[in-house]
Amino acid sequence: MAISRDKKQTLVAKMKSNLENAKMTVFAEYQGLSVADIQALRRLARESGVSISVIKNRLVRVALQDIASYKDLSTDALKGQLLYAISDSDEVAPAQILDKFAKDHDVLGIRGAFSADGNVLSESEVKALAKLPSKNQLIGEVIGQLLSPVNDSVNALSGNLHNLLDGLAEKAN
Repeated sequence: MAISRDKKQTLVAKMKSNLENAKMTVFAEYQGLSVADIQALRRLARESGVSISVIKNRLVRVALQDIASYKDLSTDALKGQLLYAISDSDEVAPAQILDKFAKDHDVLGIRGAFSADGNVLSESEVKALAKLPSKNQLIGEVIGQLLSPVNDSVNALSGNLHNLLDGLAEKAN
């Protein structure tokens, strides 16, 4: 069934808005996934603040041409049946979600990504991004590193205090 011109314009406008606000857009080939698999992927993505869009590549190219930072972008990688994982809050979340899902569904193949600054990332670059810790994990690690000296000092002082009290208790007896 053909899509009407109005529906195409609506899809292009929505995709343009998503791409303009996106920190990262990862695209992957999904041929062979069932509707239930795609729904499961969408559910998993939603939990991480990532939206999944299935839209014709031609319409994505039109949306990219309307955005200044993507205007001169090479769209040669946009071939086949692709879905787009888009996040406006986390740069690595789309790559992580698709990589995690692809481990259980080997027909899903990551093909590349568009970064917020208008660069095209290759499949290997996206997979490298997917291996990075999430934003929250990195924040937790930094806080842990910052609090480490404080925790060490508290532990050292509490250990010495226990030894001092134990020594005083022995002297009193």
